[in-house]
Amino acid sequence: MFDQTPPRRRWSGRRRALLALLTVPVAGAVATTVVISTTAGAEQADTAGVIQAEAWSAQNGARTENTGDTGGGKNVGWLANGDWMRYDGIDLGTSGSLTANVRVAAASRAGGTIELRAGSQTGELLASYAVGYTGSWQTWVTKTAVGSTQLTGKQTVFLLLKSSQANDFINVNWLQFKRTPTATVPGSPTASAKPSAAPTATTTTAPPPSNTGWPTVDPAKQAADTAAFFARKPRPITNNPVKVPEFNAQCTISHHGSDDPIVFPGLAGASHNHTFFGNKTTNAASTTESLFGAATSCNPKEDHSAYWVPTLYQNGTVVDPKAVTVYYGSRLKDPSKTQPFPLGLRMITGDAKVQTDTPDKQGNHFWCAGIGGAVGRTANGEYPVCAKTAELVRQITFPDCWDGVHLDSPDHKAHMAWGDHTGACPKSHPVPIPSVSFVIAYPLNTNTEGISLASGTGYSMHADFWNAWEPEALAQRVRDCLDQGYKCNSAGNF
Repeated sequence: MFDQTPPRRRWSGRRRALLALLTVPVAGAVATTVVISTTAGAEQADTAGVIQAEAWSAQNGARTENTGDTGGGKNVGWLANGDWMRYDGIDLGTSGSLTANVRVAAASRAGGTIELRAGSQTGELLASYAVGYTGSWQTWVTKTAVGSTQLTGKQTVFLLLKSSQANDFINVNWLQFKRTPTATVPGSPTASAKPSAAPTATTTTAPPPSNTGWPTVDPAKQAADTAAFFARKPRPITNNPVKVPEFNAQCTISHHGSDDPIVFPGLAGASHNHTFFGNKTTNAASTTESLFGAATSCNPKEDHSAYWVPTLYQNGTVVDPKAVTVYYGSRLKDPSKTQPFPLGLRMITGDAKVQTDTPDKQGNHFWCAGIGGAVGRTANGEYPVCAKTAELVRQITFPDCWDGVHLDSPDHKAHMAWGDHTGACPKSHPVPIPSVSFVIAYPLNTNTEGISLASGTGYSMHADFWNAWEPEALAQRVRDCLDQGYKCNSAGNF
């Protein structure tokens, strides 16, 4: 077998540090090497399930070269949209969740997607990774995905390359498949670790964990809490506030990590990198009780909620937001029936898998806030270029109608819904709750080239929310500010 790809496309747009091209390896050969963790450059002696990328059984568009990655050997490069590699006899194991790692490097900022599919190029999707600029063609990072496939034993696996541009955009060094037992989330801290909440009927306790994917509230307690909330007398309106149902939390960045306790509970390092704000302890092992007992990077301090978004990079360097404001409001026609969300409610908005704009070009966009606004677009059209007096901003909003029963759902969205065209909650999700919205300001303006998200393009922006407000503090703000339709500050005052 030999590389049949025309050289014009393989060399376009690429300068290599290493140019030694080698012959195609023996089909199906599985090598042993050092596996790199999700932190670039870190090593671990874990060789189980490793497949060298050049050990294909068939391919289209792939070529090999010496690699600068730890462990040496070869990597596969010159991979562009539509290219693929096939691996026969790959052992996916017999039980437990399937973790699929792929080791990549790229100097191209075009970005794209790697898909791993079973059986054929249109077979079951085992894993999907948004990939982009890593720093150079030999700056290696490991992408990780945890799948839910029921396939076991030896399978044929296809690695498919997809990108919006024709030139090569990624290098691949190796793949790895591992089965791990379903993780058990560590127990929560004792009640003495929790901050005290005022004794009120709206004070709730976290429900017992559920393994069904549809954890529920205690219906009797939820009904009692709801009745007590609406029996609460709102505070008299003072100081002539703005007629907008709203209060907020002012937050700073707490930490970063490749954890996602909603999508991958108990699986440390299983996600792309996230930027966390609010709760200072958020990690893969987080529970409602552990969050409720921890400090926050937000004002007010009664808000122990966990908030996170994919990390933003510019030319491979992390760019942290200068500030994040979390707004709690109502977009419904009648906000007076809005009630607090229950302790432990979690949800996701946006989609990390979306890598392209909406057909109407109106979805999931960054924008420029400040005098002068946007003065142009980046070369790829993805991000605005801001005036010197403005800055790059992203706002992302969560649904504000709840089914009244579930604290989560398997896709972390189905228990939530948006208000319908009449400005009311649909019958399937009849409970109006506060509309949560992140406004994220990045310290970037005239130079917005080379930006990417840990999840891929700017269109993949998404956000996660896990409610851990102290119930009395939340109830006061919802009743006084949202239900009466007036703007309050972070302290909950008019």
